Parts: sequence; structure tokens; C-alpha cells
Amino acid sequence: MCLSKETYIAILAALGITANLVARFALHTAVNEYNLPLILVLAIGGLPLLYDLTRKLWAREFGSDMLAGLSILVSAILGQYLAGAIVVLMLSGGTALEHYATRRASAVLATLAKRMPETAHRILGVQIENVKISDVQIGDRLVVFPHEICPVDGTIVEGRGSMDESYLTGEPYHIAKVPGSSVLSGAVNGESAVTITVVRLPIDSRYAKIMQVMQQAEANRPRFRRIADRLGAWYTVLALALAALAWIASHDPSRFLAVLVIATPCPLLLAIPVAIIGAISVAAGRSIIIKDPAMLERIDTCRTVIFDKTGTLTYGTPSLTEVLCGPGIEHATALQMAASLEQYSKHPLAASILAAAREEDIVLRQIEHIAEKPGLGLVGRLDGTTVQITGRQQALTQHPEIASGLPPVAAGMECLLLIDSRYAATLRFLDTPRRDSHSFISHLGPHHQVDRVMLLSGDREAEVRHLAAQVGIDVLLFGKSPEEKVQIVREESQRGPTLFLGDGINDAPAMQAATVGVAFGQNSDITAEAADAVVLEASLGKVDELIHIGRRMRAIALQSAIGGMALSIIGMLLASAGLLPPVAGAIAQEVIDVFAVLNALRTTLPTKDLSDSPIS
Repeated sequence: MCLSKETYIAILAALGITANLVARFALHTAVNEYNLPLILVLAIGGLPLLYDLTRKLWAREFGSDMLAGLSILVSAILGQYLAGAIVVLMLSGGTALEHYATRRASAVLATLAKRMPETAHRILGVQIENVKISDVQIGDRLVVFPHEICPVDGTIVEGRGSMDESYLTGEPYHIAKVPGSSVLSGAVNGESAVTITVVRLPIDSRYAKIMQVMQQAEANRPRFRRIADRLGAWYTVLALALAALAWIASHDPSRFLAVLVIATPCPLLLAIPVAIIGAISVAAGRSIIIKDPAMLERIDTCRTVIFDKTGTLTYGTPSLTEVLCGPGIEHATALQMAASLEQYSKHPLAASILAAAREEDIVLRQIEHIAEKPGLGLVGRLDGTTVQITGRQQALTQHPEIASGLPPVAAGMECLLLIDSRYAATLRFLDTPRRDSHSFISHLGPHHQVDRVMLLSGDREAEVRHLAAQVGIDVLLFGKSPEEKVQIVREESQRGPTLFLGDGINDAPAMQAATVGVAFGQNSDITAEAADAVVLEASLGKVDELIHIGRRMRAIALQSAIGGMALSIIGMLLASAGLLPPVAGAIAQEVIDVFAVLNALRTTLPTKDLSDSPIS
């Protein structure tokens, strides 16, 4: 990984300070010799920082780091090289941490982009030629070799095999493919080569659309000022005003220098990053990976929590609960027909149907041809019989005459089995809510001041309402595409800070649009990259711990920063009155820094008060 300029400067400053202390106390060298490492730090590290601060000043960007820049100059003028070198370390170290946090968004898109192949294998007559992805056209026939990533959306015309579409769908299993099966760009082919016909241009593929949504979400992601910037804005003005007044009142320029030395904002530049790093360490020990350190400052301020459905509030494994057969159809026959067809499906319910067939020792039959077209569901040929699995509305649209034979709509999920266009069976499913979902949601308001909890899902209304009633959510939105989810989350984030919890790549753009995005588990690498934090254990109690870690970090960071600044203000008043000379002020400031940092280190100490959820 390429380190930033500020990181190199921080390393240089640390080495210089160490060399100075060793030379002074261990080697007892002369003053001009043991100060040499510090002078090098100020020259090599301080000047680039001062140049950057001058550019910010020219652009009218003011913050606590401006005061640090003045402190470096003041320290050099006063000959307080150790204090100046420490300021260089604090300033560069804090900036390096900031750069680390802001690199996460670009890493998301880089992870997406690097997966896709740059070439495709196009069939021309009996020859196969490699062409650029941008040259692929609709109707082209492409070969996807074993273990390759499918470059475009298409339909299989030759070959049989399986593809892993978990990168796109979040479903962690391979999906069987036969002629007529649809394939998605980004899917990983299995052991067998297949030939596909291109149905969408690469720029219009599902994978490319997700890339576009991610880019838009990143471009529109709200930017937040860090705690140090908010506190430093008024602290800098106060320090400069006191220094100027002391100079004017005393006609002694050394008073101005003395105030600036004691005003060095090291509690802001070091204590807050130390508190953040400590919180990151605590979170990692509890199976929580912090991707963006700034989220620790924001998560406890979120008053709207938005949940995805599958895999977040539920276990993501719906089970087949009923097979309601039509006239003349036996249970075993209906299940055999459905399972034989669903072995080639990517739908989340397919695994449940196949599991039920295995439990009943039902032997699957060979499908001759399969197709999955929008609005039609899954259609296949089996020994001359047309078998179709589709939704209720799609079935009624195509065959309104079957309406009188359908059972009433029930809670949960369902699909209909049609044989030769006649109603055969209704298959019903339930996705079990996590045992901790209701208790976790019910405690958000009393313990975290959350005033709005939303369930945002792409699933149909009946199953979303069924889950919402079980877990205690009143605000629910259903049937939403990833693009619609982004817009909804963005609108909620404009009203106030939002926390989005989701699972699967389709949630990644919404996570980018939220104030804080948390990936529940690691079913998708992209989701993990897009999220501000990843909860590795499948327990909502861990999310509660994350909120408390952020709350505790924020409280300790504010204690360190405000306490350190309060002591510095007392020192500034003494310096402005002539009671604290510059050298003594520099020493006093170092003592204040030590106390601020020691307090910030409390975030690393073990504590039992990291959850108030009844499920933890």
C-alpha cells in the first residue's frame, strides 16, 4: 500500500524526537548536537506541512491545524525545537489518519472495476476471437470458459453447467444453467464452458448499472466535519484573539509567542485520533471491522435506522411450509415438477424447494429447455410438458381463467406452479425472523433516541408486511430496486443522520448514500467495501455494541479535546498576563498533551458497558 506524504512525515518526526531524547539523556551530547534531529524534522517535515497550510489559508479554509502551523513557526523562533517537532508529529499523524478514512470510497469502485474482464471470446463462424468488451454487441455469441467471469448479460444457447452469482445476488450457492437460462455479468462460471447470446450491451449490463449507482452514491455522499474541525474552528479564533490582545496590551511580542505556544492544539490533533484507534481495536476484538473511522463519530447521532430484509432481520433461508395442490395433482408430483425446474433457477426460493425435495427423497427429472423471461417467471419443457413457476400476479395476467381455483393470499412468500398453462399448485414459504430482531428494534428508541425505523426491501408487499408485523416495524417500503433504495436513503439522509443495515451487493449503493452503512456479515465483498463497518457475527447485538463503541469513543474524545483545550485556555490567560513565559508554556502544553492522550487511551480499556440491548 502506498503511504501518504503525511505518514512519512509522521514517521520522520517520531524518529527525530526519539533520536533527540536518546542523544540528550542517554548519550549526554552537546545541545547543538542533540537538537540537530529536531531541526531536521522542522526543516524536512515542518516546511511541507506549512506549505499545505498556507494553501488552505489562501483558499480560506480555517481550522485547528492553522494554529498548529503557527505553533511550528513560533517553536522554531523560540528555539523550542522539541515542542515544534511534536507539533509536526501531531499534525502529520492526524492528517494521515484522515487520508486513510477517505480512501475507502475509491476502494469500493476499484474493487468493482478490477473484477470485470477486459476482453470477451466472440464466436465468428468456427473461430473464436478475443475482442474488447466495448466492441461486444447485442446478438453476439460469446464463449465463457470454466472459472471465468461472465462479461455481459446474456442467455445460454449451448452447454450446461453452473454459475456463482453470489457476487451480485448475495445468494451463496451455485445456480445450474442449461440452454435458455439467463446469465448475469459478474457471475463466475463453473467447471464447464458455455456459449451465450448477448442480450444487453456491456454498458447496460446489471453489473455496469450497479457501478453507475455506486458512482452516483459516492458523488452525492454527505461530507462531515470531524470533531477536531468543529472544535478547532472557534478555538483557533479564541487563541489568536488572546495572543493579539496580549501583544497589544503589553507591547511585548513575546507575549504573542507565549500564548501561541501554550495554545498548540495537540489535544485535538492527537487525542482524538488516539481515541479513534482505540475504539477500532476494541471493535475488532468483538468481531466488528471498522472500514471508515469517521463513522464512530456519527453512528450514535443517527435517529433513523433503515433495515434491509433478507439476511439482516431474517436468517435469509426461507423454508417451504406448504404445497397446496390443485385438482388432480398429487403433492409428490407437484414438488417433483417444481424442484426439477428450480434446480436451474437463481431465485432465493429455489434452494428451499430443492431442500424439501431432498427431504422427501424425490428424484429430479431432466429439463429439456429452460427460459426465464421478465413477467413470465421460470418456464421449462419436461417430457413434452410445459412447466412454469411464477408469481400470482404474473400468472393471473397470463391466465386470468385460473383465478377461481387459487387459494387466498397468505402471509409470507409464495409461487405458483402451472403445468401446460393450468394451475397445479401453490408453494408457500416463510423466512424466519432472527430471534433478536424484535427486541433489538424495540430498544432502539428508548436507549438510542431513534425516532424512525424503516424496513426497505425489494420483496413483495405480503412478505414484507408479515415480517414487519413480527419484528415491530411500522414504516415499510416494498418492491424497491437498488436504484430506488438509493433515492429513498438519500432523501432520509437529507432529513437527518441515517444508519443503514444490509446484506448483499444490492445494498452497497444504499450504504454509500446513508450517513452510516453497516454490512451485516460478509456475503459480499463489495458490500463490505461499501460499508463503513462490517459486523462479522450474525447477531444484531453486535450492531448495538458498535453503536455503544461509537458513543463511548465520542464521549472520551470530547473529554480529551475539551479538557485539554480548557487547560490550554487557562495557560493562555496566564501567558497573556505575563505569568507564563514561552519556555514554561511549551512545557505546560506538553503536560496537557500527556493528560489528554492518557484520557483518550481509555477507549482501549476493557469494559462491560458496551450494550444495553436485551439480546446481548
